Amino acid sequence: MSESAGPDEEHVRPPGTGDTTVEALGVLSEALEKVERARGQLYGFHQLMGGADLTLDRAVELLRMGGHPEHADLVEREILGRNVVPGCWTFQLVEAYDDTYYRPFVEVEERVRQELVGGRRHLYEAQMKEVRRTRGHPQHTARP
Repeated sequence: MSESAGPDEEHVRPPGTGDTTVEALGVLSEALEKVERARGQLYGFHQLMGGADLTLDRAVELLRMGGHPEHADLVEREILGRNVVPGCWTFQLVEAYDDTYYRPFVEVEERVRQELVGGRRHLYEAQMKEVRRTRGHPQHTARP
């Protein structure tokens, strides 16, 4: 493949697509990336809280074994299995986030890309790569 080949067709803006449109799609993609990271944080919270709740079983057991049944009962009654927000465990927060915000965002972002640039992804970044790469350098090739 020739070094001057440039990016593949999927990373070249369609004819007539202006700079502002490419930039807008890049910013929209950046926002989606942040939403993806937030989703990962929410899943991390979900897993940590689930693990903490399961760990409480051992604390309750040890309190009973140590002769502190009233404290074991207190932890079991007040904390074990408790909702993290009114009416919800963390799996319900994850589901609500996915249904209310995450999936609609993904669908809208994809629809906008489909309608404006035929679904092409990362056009802004591909354009930036072309500007910033050093021609002829083996670690700055346009394509994998």
